[in-house]
Amino acid sequence: MALAHLGLRPLVELELRLGEGTGGLLAHPLVCAAVRVMHEVATFDSAGVTEKEA
Repeated sequence: MALAHLGLRPLVELELRLGEGTGGLLAHPLVCAAVRVMHEVATFDSAGVTEKEA
């Protein structure tokens, strides 16, 4: 209900009904991986990738 009120979608839709934060525990590695990608993966500019000639 909270996500619907905020207009958001869940990260994972597993139809859990336990109500004890199990979904949060399952989503944690996904969120951590996204943070690492945002901070550690090189961009095209930082990797020196130039546009490919046609």
